[in-house]
Amino acid sequence: MLDTLLPILIFAALGLAAIGAWRRVRLWRQGRPSKVAILRGLAAMPRRYLVDLHHVVARDKVMSNTHVATAGGFVAAMGLAIVVHGLGLAEGVLGWLLLAASAAMFVGSLFVARRRRNPSARLSKGPWMRLPKSLMAFSLSVFAITLPAVGLLPEDFGSWVVAVALVAVLVWGLGEMVFGMTWGGPMKHAFAGALHLAFHRRPERFGEGNRSTGLKALDLDNPKAPLGVETPSDFTWNQLLGFDACVQCGRCEAVCPAFAAGQPLNPKKLIQDMVVGLAGGSDAGYAGSPHPSQGLGGKPVGEHHGTPHGPIVARDGKALVDADTLWSCTTCRACVEECPMMIEHVDAIVDMRRFLTLEHGNTPGKGAEVLDNLIATDNPGGFDPGSRLHWAADLNLPLMADVKQTDVLLWLGDGAFDMRNQRTLRAFVKVLRAAEVDFAVLGNEERDSGDVARRLGDEATFQSLAKRNIATLSQYRFQRIVTCDPHSFHVLGNEYGELGGAYDVCHHSTFIAELYDAGRLAFAPWKGGNVTYHDPCYLGRYNGEYDAPRNVLKALGIEVKEMARSGFRSRCCGGGGGAPITDIPGERRIPDMRMNDVKETGAELVAVGCPQCTAMLEGVVDGPAEVRDIAELVADALVETPADGETQSQRPLAVEVV
Repeated sequence: MLDTLLPILIFAALGLAAIGAWRRVRLWRQGRPSKVAILRGLAAMPRRYLVDLHHVVARDKVMSNTHVATAGGFVAAMGLAIVVHGLGLAEGVLGWLLLAASAAMFVGSLFVARRRRNPSARLSKGPWMRLPKSLMAFSLSVFAITLPAVGLLPEDFGSWVVAVALVAVLVWGLGEMVFGMTWGGPMKHAFAGALHLAFHRRPERFGEGNRSTGLKALDLDNPKAPLGVETPSDFTWNQLLGFDACVQCGRCEAVCPAFAAGQPLNPKKLIQDMVVGLAGGSDAGYAGSPHPSQGLGGKPVGEHHGTPHGPIVARDGKALVDADTLWSCTTCRACVEECPMMIEHVDAIVDMRRFLTLEHGNTPGKGAEVLDNLIATDNPGGFDPGSRLHWAADLNLPLMADVKQTDVLLWLGDGAFDMRNQRTLRAFVKVLRAAEVDFAVLGNEERDSGDVARRLGDEATFQSLAKRNIATLSQYRFQRIVTCDPHSFHVLGNEYGELGGAYDVCHHSTFIAELYDAGRLAFAPWKGGNVTYHDPCYLGRYNGEYDAPRNVLKALGIEVKEMARSGFRSRCCGGGGGAPITDIPGERRIPDMRMNDVKETGAELVAVGCPQCTAMLEGVVDGPAEVRDIAELVADALVETPADGETQSQRPLAVEVV
């Protein structure tokens, strides 16, 4: 009986899965075209899955090993089951390999069951609660029906009752693990996820040490090109594929600062809303944590509706996503960094913001005022453009317009208009002069980098500012750009290139570390109290610079007392993505939470490397620690550089002016 039924069951499941796959592909293809290297992507997919994806999964060792056992066991077991039971080729070692694969899968399913006995709040429940049983059903039934094939049990093992029971369990397992992989269910992520890795929107992310964090430019010269995303079908097809790959693990939810602050954003729920829009319907079937909404006017689960070609954010009536959900994001990329499926949440959010800003002008809070200021005065505060250097009236800073050529172009950023950040800039100028660095500034020729305009969705203003800055920079010759602002650092280094401006850009902490290593700076020993360091999102997660600031603090004689969330898991200060401008209400403030992290270390001082982080953390009422920029700490510790022949030698940095 089993010999007759097994091939039918296996190939019927594969056939139905193929039909489901075609249906699913048609859903994804509703999105806009996107060029991908199909054959190259498919060839790269195994490595991306086994190496790149598992670098993220391996941060949780138990789940990593569980995933290896269950996913690896299933792939091996299904492939071998087709050969052994579907094609009847059970001789030799194949049957024994199938037993081993199904046994490994069963062991993994036990760990999944343990995890699901008391699931954490971030894990989706509902259909996901049956996953351990489905894994067990498939692995146990395959193991049992293979025992006769390898001679461990008689070929006529069991009565027809046992055979029927085994077939029933096998059908359950095949239905969830194969049929459900393409038609919908907990295993849907396996099919969509594999193809998502092959056709990822940012293939440059893959490979050791690689990262891709710059937003992609809109084609503003093409009148037919959409200005952002209005409907789910306005996303590219491989973005829709990426949404469908979500495994609903909730890692993004657990690290999202807006979610923790009680603002109406849950990255996991947002991605699932996009899946609802992809297929059409409502979010009534969503079984995870909702967007925080208590007392904030948010809609409960079940009241969000959408269609592939209907608006995502509606002005009136039912919508797929509330506008405040999109404006709550600080663009910190914590969700992207933690996502084991490597989904690009921030890209999607900014794409949707672009439509709201460019097409409808619906930027909340002071957003419209800031964007008007950028257009009128080239800075978000609306200050007189001619006052950019007033803070440095006594410093006699060299201007690029006068010198034409220099080693270092110091990019001031809009902190030049902020009295607090002017202290940081003055301190850094002191450091540059102590190291005898040949530098100059653009002065009043410098305009806003465009970061805040782009994050608020105003791509037109961003590109206008960027192109004017690029035109100005093209008049001069310099080796590199150095800035105290990670947001300017990121935009100039990672987003101007697409518009024709390719520069070597450096954060001031990295440059100070280089100067110290070259023997051009010397410091007095640190005599202060305990110090912790806050990683700026746009320096760390966006650009991978975690070591240089810590090396500078170490050179000062400071032993950093790390916060529980530091490095790539650092908690955002709440200052990015225009969040202080849109000012979406929550149950608590993000900078208050970050200062609580500082308090837990017992540090008396928190070192920072970003003007926005400084402003947000210093804005905490009764903050437990003083906030100071790394440049200020270095400037205070400067001593005369030892002469040649002493413990350090002053060696000029290699300079090649371009």
